[in-house]
Amino acid sequence: MAVSIEESVLIALRSLWANKLRSFLTLLGIIIGVLTIISVVSVIQGLNNFVATKMSFYGANDFAVSKFSLIGGSLKQYREQLKRKNLTLEEMKVIREKCRQCELVGASVQTSRTVKFRNKSLKNTEIRGETAVDHLIGSVLELERGRFFLPHEENNSRFVAIIGWDLVENLFGDIDPLGKSIKIGPYDFRIIGVAKKRGKLLGMSQDNFVRIPITTFQKIYGAHRSIDINVHTTSASQMALAQEEVRTILRSLRHKTFKEPDDFSINTSDTFLNFYRSATSSIYLAMIAIASIALLVGGIVVMNIMLVSVTERINEIGIRLAVGARRKDILFQFLIEAAVLSGIGGLIGILFGIIVAQVFSAATSMPTKIEPVSVILAIFISTGTGLFFGLYPANKAARLNPIEALRSEL
Repeated sequence: MAVSIEESVLIALRSLWANKLRSFLTLLGIIIGVLTIISVVSVIQGLNNFVATKMSFYGANDFAVSKFSLIGGSLKQYREQLKRKNLTLEEMKVIREKCRQCELVGASVQTSRTVKFRNKSLKNTEIRGETAVDHLIGSVLELERGRFFLPHEENNSRFVAIIGWDLVENLFGDIDPLGKSIKIGPYDFRIIGVAKKRGKLLGMSQDNFVRIPITTFQKIYGAHRSIDINVHTTSASQMALAQEEVRTILRSLRHKTFKEPDDFSINTSDTFLNFYRSATSSIYLAMIAIASIALLVGGIVVMNIMLVSVTERINEIGIRLAVGARRKDILFQFLIEAAVLSGIGGLIGILFGIIVAQVFSAATSMPTKIEPVSVILAIFISTGTGLFFGLYPANKAARLNPIEALRSEL
């Protein structure tokens, strides 16, 4: 006597409901595995999309030349980079003059200090010195009100500043900051511009900064710090040519022979994004490995519970075989039950995974993205786990001798 798919599903659901605690413990491994997959994929996909749009330090046509590589490296590489010569404003000026593929060439350098206004202060504020064209290169700065530096203010080392929104909120409150003076160390800076609020990035504020002319920065803090030379090209296709041109100019200025390596690094947004994806892919693979172990444990538990179920239902199996059920009908029924068991665990895991991802996003302000593909994949994986580990118990049930099964006493 064959049993339909609908009846097999109902039998499985009744079995689950009759043994709630056992069913929950059976599904726990599946739930944890699927929960991990869904939450990790959601968080990483959300971060990937966010980083691709918001965390690009340079635009599609922009790059920077720095003393250090943007993505770091080993301790040995860092020590070697420490020995490099600092990049200077003089080198930036030569590149600006000689690079034909470079539309805009600027420079920047930064440190962090406490900023004060009257009796209020804000610590760990990024103080960034930059040229008058830097707001047009890379991650373009937009102003809420006011203006940018003028070339003569850079040339004459004026004490003017553009501030981020954190300073507006923490130091000024309802006071209009334009025209007011803030104090950085013993120096007073007149505010000429207020940047638009940019919010947090990976939990860190992007609005706690002061931008001043780079010549003023060097006047206060000295010219011994290496600068970043920032370059904007007319198109993405010309960027490679511009990079080679800048590399040639710098190597010539530094008298590098053909066999000597560069003593500077050229960084683009792709440099960082590729490093970021590489780092997150390692985390992703590690979490998937953990999820796989949980699924393996869950599958083994499902197999054991199905073996118990076969033992408990030997008489039922014997009766069905005696009245004409084929062995493949018995096999099919127990496989359906195993698939339903693990499939329900997968659905619960998906639900909890989505909740965990949303809670993580709310707690850290980091975005998440629920990928439909990952949800479908999780359902297939959980159901497939049940089918794989349910095959042995189902096969054992199908191979029972009807006479021996009918003699069994529970």
